[in-house]
Amino acid sequence: MNRRLLLTGGAAALGGALASGAAVAAALSGGQQPTATAVGADGPPTVDFGSDTVAFHGPRQAGVATEPQAYAAFVAFTLGAATDRAALTRLLRLLSDDAARLTQGIPALADTEPELAVLPARLTITFGFGPALYAAAGLADRRPASVADLPPFPIDQLQPGWSGGDLLLQICADDPITVAHAQRMLIKDARPFASVRWVQQGFRRGRGVEHEAHTQRNIMGQIDGTANPKPDTSVFDNAVWVTDGPQWHRDGSTLVVRRIRTEMETWDMLGRVDKELVIGRRLDTGAPLTGEKETDLPDFTAVNEVGLPIMPDFSHVTRAHISDDRFKILRRPYNYDGAPGADGTPDSGLIFAAYQADVDAQFLPIQRRLAEHDLLNEWVTPIGSAVFAIPPGAQADGWIGDSLLS
Repeated sequence: MNRRLLLTGGAAALGGALASGAAVAAALSGGQQPTATAVGADGPPTVDFGSDTVAFHGPRQAGVATEPQAYAAFVAFTLGAATDRAALTRLLRLLSDDAARLTQGIPALADTEPELAVLPARLTITFGFGPALYAAAGLADRRPASVADLPPFPIDQLQPGWSGGDLLLQICADDPITVAHAQRMLIKDARPFASVRWVQQGFRRGRGVEHEAHTQRNIMGQIDGTANPKPDTSVFDNAVWVTDGPQWHRDGSTLVVRRIRTEMETWDMLGRVDKELVIGRRLDTGAPLTGEKETDLPDFTAVNEVGLPIMPDFSHVTRAHISDDRFKILRRPYNYDGAPGADGTPDSGLIFAAYQADVDAQFLPIQRRLAEHDLLNEWVTPIGSAVFAIPPGAQADGWIGDSLLS
């Protein structure tokens, strides 16, 4: 089936093709879509999450408020010189169609390995638009003001191979095969329009391994994201979703992706108490040094018996703290762990993904405080940085970016 011809045939053709794709997926899975089942006779049952899906269509893109999946690939593209507004429209229609199918366990059109598509495992594919995309489309005046390269910070050692990008696809699922297959399909279809600039692959603890109410730990052992706003609350909506600025961007967000290398060799030399002073939290419970539970608010006025602050001024929690809910950000990070060097030196760190309505008003003030006086900077180094507008979602008869390009 010629996928590009189909995509020019309108909503009716797409609807019929989606139904056909569902039939193919059902046939591949033995006549019906797989369902979650409890298995295991000699202990607590385990659950098959492979058939779980997250809706692709809707007013807002999935993959932001979605409970983070275990695996992620962040794929950034550089648009080709000939990719103008018309070509960009074709690209986004094509990739939106792929994403609409794959996230529902339906093979993409012309999928050469359709068997790999039938277990979506909560797959989400989230689109982001980098600063140069608007000029390529002849719409430079529609670029959100805060979607631009971040200003330089003294702690940065940015590498071009991990920075920038015109188009981003954030691909997340609870299964690494699902992520790998979706990444391959999307890159194949983007190839006539764009080249791959960088790919960052990350992981978190898998679904079911730990209670979902527990906060993610990063590869340094820290609790990461305690102060996150909670989805489906007014605090989350105000902090994450765009409510002003360009009309096309409403119900979207902005994303900062920072690749942060961790100096594990020297971090491991610190004692436990020293690590807790650097972070400002207890490593076992995640509680602030002035509290007992992870969710306790830190008391920055508390002092010890000799009059020194219990929460050090230089601790990461102190520097990153936001007292005004309007300026919170959503941290949705993933760990990375590459091949160690020949001498065993780790290549480890964090793919720090931060969502917020406005980078200038929310992310930059925090980053400036961290760059100025966060002791954790001794053990972490930003080596990549990129900023993207997250457009609103697509309706069933639309595609991601239609509010900008139509």
